[in-house]
Amino acid sequence: MSSAGGLTRRRGGGRAAGADEQDDSRVSSPVSRNNSAMDHRGPETSFTSGENGHKIAFDPRDLSETEERSKQPKLTLMEEVLLLGLKDKQGYLSFWNENISYALRGCIVIELALRGRISMQKDSSRRRFPLADRVIEVVDDTLTGEVLLDEALKMMKSSEKMSVNSWIDLMSGETWNLMKIGYQLKQVRERLAKGLVDKGILRTEKRNFLLFDMATHPVADGGAKDDLHRRVRNICSNRTVIIPPSPWLPEDADFRYLRTVTMVCAAYAANVLENALVTMSHEARERAFAQVDELLAEYSQWPFARRAGGSQAIGANLAQAINDEVNRKDRELQMEIVAACLSVFTRLDSLL
Repeated sequence: MSSAGGLTRRRGGGRAAGADEQDDSRVSSPVSRNNSAMDHRGPETSFTSGENGHKIAFDPRDLSETEERSKQPKLTLMEEVLLLGLKDKQGYLSFWNENISYALRGCIVIELALRGRISMQKDSSRRRFPLADRVIEVVDDTLTGEVLLDEALKMMKSSEKMSVNSWIDLMSGETWNLMKIGYQLKQVRERLAKGLVDKGILRTEKRNFLLFDMATHPVADGGAKDDLHRRVRNICSNRTVIIPPSPWLPEDADFRYLRTVTMVCAAYAANVLENALVTMSHEARERAFAQVDELLAEYSQWPFARRAGGSQAIGANLAQAINDEVNRKDRELQMEIVAACLSVFTRLDSLL
């Protein structure tokens, strides 16, 4: 269900003009009649002095938005998972992959939580329920600038409060309730691909498939995908995981290690992780998949904790690095959402 995001003008209800006012029928500005209300509003425009002494107007909200975006990675979790599954030259996903659509909706919920827009409802009784059945709520309705995230955020803001599991189901169209079919997010893969085109990572081509033409999106700039492959192999094969800063995941980005672990788990649930491991030997790939199984078990619960008896040969420092990130931000209710989505990923095969 999409909602209109444009500005709406309302015509002021002025009094009817009398006979002596027919010649001067100018509509008075609503500002002049609502000065008392306007006095209570904050300034919408600020000014700064330029080099030549002239004043330069700017919107203070633009500065806060720019500051927030500087702390976010260049790609969302959904875009990273889609990019991992995309065939470089052909520019489309496997036609037989049924898991990726559901995983992408889960990534939308995780991304909103990591950006501080949603959290679990602050209710002490919530711990009686499994993570995926706990109710989430919008705590910050500031738009992110990412179309899919903002569409999902508006839906969550305007609807009744529902659980993590319910939201992923509804956005995926997995519902028999016709009253809620409007919550389905449509054409997610195509919209994500077009977003990657706008970011210069993909390009758009038209390919003929026997009876019809289809828009495809081959890779135009392989730098982002190469960085993704390095991060995946880093998480899945190294004893000590170090994620160097890159243009796609800057050093000051929030939750760098947690984001990478979440991306790997989501790619695994979406059946696209193997694309990043093709250069590894068969034995190394098997160890990598076993490592991701352990990661899903460890991070699909809250508080995050290493599983007893788990392998210590890969990612020995991950638990400490992620705990440092989480403790520094102190977002327990958001971390519960991340864990809840990963718990949904662990049973994805049985849901579809």
